[in-house]
Amino acid sequence: MNGDNNNEGTPGKGWTNGALPPSFAPHTIDGKLQLYQKHRRWIGLTSSWSRIGNDDTESSKRTSSSSSGEALVESAEEQGQRVRALIAQLCESFYRAGWATGTGGGISIRVKHNDTWRVFVAPSGLQKEDLIGDDIFELDMDRNVVQYPFSNPNLRQSACTPLWYVIYRLRPTATAVLHTHSPNAVYATLLDPTETSTCLKITHLEMLKGVGNHAYDDCLTIPIIDNRPTEDQLADQLAAAVQQYPKANAVLVRRHGLYVWGDSWEQCKTQAESMDYVLAAAVQMKQMGIDPAVPPAQGTYRDEKSSRDAEPVPKKQKTGFHGVAAADNADDLLSNATPLLPRDGFQALLLDIEGCTSSIAFVKEVLFPYVRQHLSEFLEQHPNADWLPALQQEVQSHGGNVLTTIPDCVTYLMDRDIKSAALKELQGQMWQAGYEAGELQGHVYADLKPMLEWMKQNQIPVYIYSSGSVKAQKLLFGHSVQGDLLPLLAGHFDIPSAGGKKESSSYQTIANQLGLPPSEIVFVSDAEDELVAARQAGIGKAVMSVRSGNVPMTAVGKAFPAIYSLLQLCGA
Repeated sequence: MNGDNNNEGTPGKGWTNGALPPSFAPHTIDGKLQLYQKHRRWIGLTSSWSRIGNDDTESSKRTSSSSSGEALVESAEEQGQRVRALIAQLCESFYRAGWATGTGGGISIRVKHNDTWRVFVAPSGLQKEDLIGDDIFELDMDRNVVQYPFSNPNLRQSACTPLWYVIYRLRPTATAVLHTHSPNAVYATLLDPTETSTCLKITHLEMLKGVGNHAYDDCLTIPIIDNRPTEDQLADQLAAAVQQYPKANAVLVRRHGLYVWGDSWEQCKTQAESMDYVLAAAVQMKQMGIDPAVPPAQGTYRDEKSSRDAEPVPKKQKTGFHGVAAADNADDLLSNATPLLPRDGFQALLLDIEGCTSSIAFVKEVLFPYVRQHLSEFLEQHPNADWLPALQQEVQSHGGNVLTTIPDCVTYLMDRDIKSAALKELQGQMWQAGYEAGELQGHVYADLKPMLEWMKQNQIPVYIYSSGSVKAQKLLFGHSVQGDLLPLLAGHFDIPSAGGKKESSSYQTIANQLGLPPSEIVFVSDAEDELVAARQAGIGKAVMSVRSGNVPMTAVGKAFPAIYSLLQLCGA
């Protein structure tokens, strides 16, 4: 081949004899023009699509239906081919987004041909990023199989299939349903540490426009249902949630994922992407100490006359762990917001230890057993110490008989988890020996040190208040897994120096010693009785600490703002 005819390096020429369209070579100008001017990237069923419905305008602040262009296909065969290929393309996209890993998740699309619904369903157990159109089932509206997958007739339908039909039955305009295993959806269902909430509420986010039926300043309510061992067992719960929340376009499944639907596959995809965005934002806002259900108090536009919910809810009625979203309930929600230091003006932070800075398991599974195991040895090393009278007095004051040995008294008090000053003193001395010998190292949560550093930098003193002796407190924080934290702490309080933690007078005593009004102090604990006592003493904010292994909250504990990390208290 001579030089004049050698065009193999020119797109659209050479061995194709000019038959290769420019769009197949998008690195050239001609290729880019043809690809992006005429060719959509998605395998579509219509010539165009818009999130804005036919009855809406570009300035509509909320939209409920989408609009489409002309149908691209007429024959049933080509229609089926396009839908099958589209489902494969969508599944690959959702896999890339992290929504359908490990063969999880799925999608169903239904289309009409000659007034008959054709329901297309992805199979179960296949890698979503490797799915092809020939793997897809076609069913009718009675769930009869019209066409088994061409690739393998022995494939099984998606486990979500009964749930697709719940949506199609209860939402007649829905033509696509998507199920994701998005981590953001899972995290969002766990924002309520009790895992009993029936809905999640989010307001004042721009992307609420994308979830359908909502504007920026509306309150989005997403129903939450509990997970079950198999997908089909969710059908009744899903149906109940869809009927209870007529504005909802999605349902969360606790510790599982999300179901989303729309009047077109494009709308379903758009709403799923928008929903994932607002769920991620809600999780991040909670970590920052911001309740995503509460309208901003200031610093942003707020239309006080706009509707927060389609159905007005009586003031003081609470639904879900966020409470109602009606505008007249905003003050109630703001009053229970997580405090941010130093932003909110509080002058000191007072922390419990067990279940707050440190794991309850460390105390119960490490420190307490250490005392029982080493008590006899320790007493032999301290023959002249006289702890018996004080311990006997504590036993008798709590209904016990007169015991004649220190081990008997210690066993009696520890078995009943009695907060005894005499016992704490003895335990403190034993733990000191263990820490100094390197046999013990104090457990603290990973968020403690960065929180303490933040407070130090922002001149907020942090104090410890525990039933454990001051000596024991200093040993724990001075020999912690994160090193010596004592320089980051401003002081310590225990039963002898302040009083019992369930007594409101104790918190007044601490405030007096700090030279502060109780209203300028934030107290964090995992114990409901302690928070109640602090609130009765006038403490500015009593906050519930929620950690793995803590005692489950009752209605009393749920009345306090809850945090899952001490870093949620940091905010300028």
